[in-house]
Amino acid sequence: MSQFRTGLFIISLDFELYWGVRDKRTAASYRENLHGTHKAVLEILRLFKKYKIHATWSTVGFLFFRSRESLLKNLPAALPGYRDLNLCPYRYFFESEDLEPDFHFATDLLQAIAEIPGQEIGTHTFSHFYCLEEGVTRESFSADLCQAQKIGSQAGHFPESLVFPRNQWRRDFLPLLSEQGIQCYRGVEDHPAYAATAGRHQGYIRRAIRLIDSYLPITGHHTFGPNRCTGEVPYNIPASRFLRPYTPKLRWFDPLKKKRILASLRHAATHKQAFHLWWHPHNFGRHLEQNAGFLERILQEYRLLSDRFGMRALSMSETAKELAFWTKPLRGRRLRPLDVEL
Repeated sequence: MSQFRTGLFIISLDFELYWGVRDKRTAASYRENLHGTHKAVLEILRLFKKYKIHATWSTVGFLFFRSRESLLKNLPAALPGYRDLNLCPYRYFFESEDLEPDFHFATDLLQAIAEIPGQEIGTHTFSHFYCLEEGVTRESFSADLCQAQKIGSQAGHFPESLVFPRNQWRRDFLPLLSEQGIQCYRGVEDHPAYAATAGRHQGYIRRAIRLIDSYLPITGHHTFGPNRCTGEVPYNIPASRFLRPYTPKLRWFDPLKKKRILASLRHAATHKQAFHLWWHPHNFGRHLEQNAGFLERILQEYRLLSDRFGMRALSMSETAKELAFWTKPLRGRRLRPLDVEL
């Protein structure tokens, strides 16, 4: 089936702090973004509440702790065996006697997120686990995901949605998601430039295509219907567009970026398909005013489309429930589709 009951607007955020960039940047070089993340999260939540946006915050399990000491007491049964040791977060914090709390832990922000209606706290794995890198195994991924679910549930959350770090999803790991209660994951756009791959295979051409595609529609809208979502748990809820943050050097192209996103959002609304937007909260840590203003323009357009076409904003887990309605009739009787207050 190529259509939902109405168009859907899905937002997922990769909530990771320094754990998400640790292998690529030093804390000093990324300090401004990291320092600004707390304020950015609160501003994003303000906008979500204002425009009644339901969203998924896929959270690295390390963020649920308050200190290095408490984290060290809660390691998974098996650690990833990355051949490239720079990828291993355990090596990093074993060698770091002092972890700056604002860069590595986020219990206060997770509480703030949970207090806003419609916000889902999903998982981004326990350790920002890279599934396609050399040396990882099903056993180490299973242990990581099990620990993520355990720590999340202890904090009062029961993650049903997963975003694979660096979008490194792999088909042979999907059965492990269902074993841990994960109902859905975020897949990738349907184009070779966005295919899931290890970091070492990310080339300049692929990166260039993705950059240009943020401003010009060279790969299409990437909206989708239920038929793109596998038809069974765990459902694939693919990405449609990365919300590229404000960059002073590229600011002259921002009108094109906005036009690109709004056109796809309108396409989803008018064709009863889904549009899945994603980014990292730390992307808004710098230039918060410009980034928040850009996001608000998107949310304003969503409200117009909601009023005109009935478009709904759903979290990933709510989308999974919608998919269950479309794909799994019970004994000839269909469940009522998910209703969300707009």
